Amino acid sequence: MPPTEPSTAPALLPRASFAALVANLKRSGHSVIGPRQQQGCVMLGPIDSVDDLAHGVRDEQDGGSYRLHEGDPDLTFEYAVGMNSARTFLFPPRQRLFQCHVEESRFVLDAGGPQVPRLAFLGLRPCDLAALRALDRALGAESSAPRCKVEDHYAEARREALVVAVNCTRPARTCFCASMGTGPQATGGFDLCLTELRSGFVVNAGSQAGRDILAQLPVREPTSAELELAELKLHIAREHMGRRLDDQGLKEILDEAIEHPQWDDVAKRCLSCGNCAMVCPTCFCSTVTDSTELGTARVTRTRQWESCHSHQFTYTTAGPLRSTVRGRYRHWLRHKLCTWFDQFGSSGCVGCGRCITWCPVGIDITAEAARIRQSNPRPEATP
Repeated sequence: MPPTEPSTAPALLPRASFAALVANLKRSGHSVIGPRQQQGCVMLGPIDSVDDLAHGVRDEQDGGSYRLHEGDPDLTFEYAVGMNSARTFLFPPRQRLFQCHVEESRFVLDAGGPQVPRLAFLGLRPCDLAALRALDRALGAESSAPRCKVEDHYAEARREALVVAVNCTRPARTCFCASMGTGPQATGGFDLCLTELRSGFVVNAGSQAGRDILAQLPVREPTSAELELAELKLHIAREHMGRRLDDQGLKEILDEAIEHPQWDDVAKRCLSCGNCAMVCPTCFCSTVTDSTELGTARVTRTRQWESCHSHQFTYTTAGPLRSTVRGRYRHWLRHKLCTWFDQFGSSGCVGCGRCITWCPVGIDITAEAARIRQSNPRPEATP
């Protein structure tokens, strides 16, 4: 996990030498995870070389819509975020916790959790760096956070991980990281950070590990024109965000809006499918199941992702605590923008826009929050 350190003076990695960065990451013993084009989408996945990266494509995203189109053939990172995030690899959707068997009158442990991977993430966007910081607080990877024994795997994987971020120069229509203070330029949480130009990449190191990698690359000092162009591209990205979320005082507004009629309106559209939670880079809800092989008397305990949109998520002997779509969507949105502050001292939303893009009916978290802000009624809560 990259520490928070001031970046060194920027360097310029020529495009012809970009392959050396991937090769260097692999030589360090890390499995490299980067954006690949698969199933009509740019998604993070294992790569062996720069040839595996999505190249010369751009995405068009909007509410409930994602399409890839031919882009600039000279650029590698002309797209925003895809469906998955680093969470998929650090906190897997399905993970064995342990396996044991019955021997006479006792359980005998056969296997614990999987081996902690050494991952190098290439191409994470600034919003995803903010999401990792949020997950660190939620899952106990921060030294000051309460540790949950089950999530030691996440904390150890984070400590082993290298992060090579890429600043956003072409946000999608669903992006609103600028209003959340999480992008389009990375300010920390990376080992190396790249800003793509046609000639190559302006590179900043944010940790000692990043400086060590940079020292082994064929870099040169960037020209003043290259630095100005990199800053201009980031400025244009800030000014061309697809959406905006006004979070000033929003927590207090949502605290007073438990009975707002907008929750009924969104419930008529929400399918309660959980897509927003599955693609969100900060959601961490999970459930644990046990399975038994009768023939071998072997028991396996597995943790897998769960969603608060699920009807059974809060099930008790008296039934689910949140039995309506209205209540489940309200809980999800308020957790992201309101009660996350109570738990972790920050927002649970990083402005990546994935929940908007991958919602089948295009529900927009920024629009729902804005409608509640506009009227902000304060009725007495019903029992």
